[in-house]
Amino acid sequence: MQFRCVSCFGGAVQRRGIIQDLRIMKRFCISVILVCWTAMVVQAGDTNQNSQIEALQAQIKQMRENFEKVQNEQRQQIEALTKKLDELAKTMPSSTNAPPLVAGRTNAPVDTKKLEEELAAELGQGAGTNVSAAGTNIVAGTNAVTSAPTNAVATKSWTPTQPITLMRAGSAYMNISFDALLDAGWSTASDPSSQLELGDHDPIKRGFSMRNAEVALDGAVDPYFKGFANLVFKLDKDNETSTELEETYFQTADLPGSFQIKGGQFNANFGRINTQHPHTWAFADAPLVSTRMFGPDGLRSVGAQVSWLAPTPFFTELSLGVLDGQGETGFGFRNPGDPDALGVNRIHGRATYDRNMEGPQDLVYVPRVSSSFDITDTQTILVGTSGAFGPNETGEHSRTEIYGADFFWKWKPANASEGFPFVSWQTEAMYQRYGAAADPTMTDYGLSGLPAENLRDYGFYSQVSWGFRPRWVAGLRGEYVNGNNSEYDAYDVYRGERNRVAPMLTWYPTEFSKIRLQYNCDHGEYFSVEHSVWIQMEFLLGAHGAHKY
Repeated sequence: MQFRCVSCFGGAVQRRGIIQDLRIMKRFCISVILVCWTAMVVQAGDTNQNSQIEALQAQIKQMRENFEKVQNEQRQQIEALTKKLDELAKTMPSSTNAPPLVAGRTNAPVDTKKLEEELAAELGQGAGTNVSAAGTNIVAGTNAVTSAPTNAVATKSWTPTQPITLMRAGSAYMNISFDALLDAGWSTASDPSSQLELGDHDPIKRGFSMRNAEVALDGAVDPYFKGFANLVFKLDKDNETSTELEETYFQTADLPGSFQIKGGQFNANFGRINTQHPHTWAFADAPLVSTRMFGPDGLRSVGAQVSWLAPTPFFTELSLGVLDGQGETGFGFRNPGDPDALGVNRIHGRATYDRNMEGPQDLVYVPRVSSSFDITDTQTILVGTSGAFGPNETGEHSRTEIYGADFFWKWKPANASEGFPFVSWQTEAMYQRYGAAADPTMTDYGLSGLPAENLRDYGFYSQVSWGFRPRWVAGLRGEYVNGNNSEYDAYDVYRGERNRVAPMLTWYPTEFSKIRLQYNCDHGEYFSVEHSVWIQMEFLLGAHGAHKY
C-alpha cells in the first residue's frame, strides 16, 4: 500500500484544473477568432454589395434624367409640329381627299390627320426623335433610351402606298420595294398586242403574260435633294426578259418661293394617266387615247422640270418640263419609228431621219396647270390642262402639238372606314396635230410620193370607280379615239377610229396585293368587234412611296 501526501494530491488536482481551464480558454479564443474572421468577411461582402447598390442607383438616376430629357425633347417637338400643322390648316380649306403635301413645299394642301398619325407611328417605335433640317421629317435618334414609353398611339388605316423606311443614316433614308403584275386571260383576237392592247404594260397574249415587274427606290439624299428610281423587267411573247430604266431623277426638297426642280429620266407631267405607274391604274390596261398620242411607253424622256405652287386659297400648281424627246418614249416627237421591209425607218408611213439637236427649238416643252379644291366637306375635284410641243422626225421643220384637259372628282363620306365607301370619276381628253413632212420615198414601192399634211387625232376616256365596301372596288371605263383621213393609212394601228367599253371588279386582300377581273369589248375601223377577259394579280414586297394624288 502506497500513501501520497495530501499536499501532493491537492497540487495534482490543482494542476489538472489549470490545464482544463487552459483548454477551455483555448477553445474560447479560437471561437472568438472564428467569429471575428467571419464578421470581417461578412463586413467586406456587405461593403462590396453596398458599392454595387450605389453604382446601380447612380445608373438608375442617370437613366431617369436621360428619360426625362428625352420626354421633354419629344414634347417640345410634338408641340412645334402641331403648331405648324395648325398654322398650315388655317391657311387653306380642309379636305378628306386633298392632294398630299409634297416634301419641302409647305403651302401644299395638308391632310393633318394623316400627318399626325404618321408622327405618332414614328414616336411609337420607342426611339427618340430629331427634327431634320427641313423641319418636317422625323428621323430616329441614335442616343435615345429605347425603353422610353410614349403616349402617342398610331391609328393604322389601310393605304396601298404606305412607305416603310428600310435604311437610314442621319437625315438620309431609302425605301425599297418590288412590285409585280401578272396577267392571265383570253381574247377572240389571236394576237391581242397587234391591234387591241398597244400599251407597253398591257396584256399581250392569250394565257399568261408578265409586263411589269418593278423595283422602286426612293429616299432622301440629304436635306436638299430626294432621289427616285424605277427599274422595270418585262417578259415578251416568248418569255424573254427585257429591262428598262423607267424613271431615275432627283428632286429638290426645300427651295424658297414654293419652287421645286427635278431632273433626270421621268414621266412628263401631262394629264393624269401619263404620270402614273401601271400598278396604280384603276384598270388592267392603258387608255386608248394615251397610246394614240404617246405610243406604247407614254411620254417619258431625259430632261428637267420646274414647278411652282401659286399662293392661292386652294392648291394650284404650275409646271414646265423641258425634255430631250428622242426615241420611242418620245413617240410623237423625235421618234425614228420602225423599219419597213426595206429597212427604212418610218412613222405614219413617212420615212424619218436623224434630226440632230441644234438648239432649244429641238427640245420638247411640256407646260401644265392644275388646281384642286373642295366643293363640300366630302367632295373634292381636281382639274388640269397640259401641252406638249416639239419637233418630229419626218422633216427638217416638222413639229408636233398635243393638248390635253383632265378632270377628277371624288366623294368620300365623313364616316368612311379605311377609305371606304367612295366614288371617283376621272376623265381625260386630248388633241394632237402631227405636222408630217412630204415624203417622195414611197416611189420605191411603186406609189406616188406623200405630200406634206397635218395628221389630226383626238380622243378621250371616262372612268368611274366605286368602292362599295372595304377592299372591294367596281369600275366602268368608256373610251373613243379617231383621226382625220390621210394620204397614207395602210392599217396604221395608231390611227383610225376605235372605241372600247370595259367593266372591272377589284379585290384588295391586303394593302400589298390585289386581284382584278376585267372585260373589254373593242371595236375598230381596221378590225371587227373583239372580246377579251383579263385577270390581273399584283403583289408588293417592301415599301413603295406614296404617289401623287
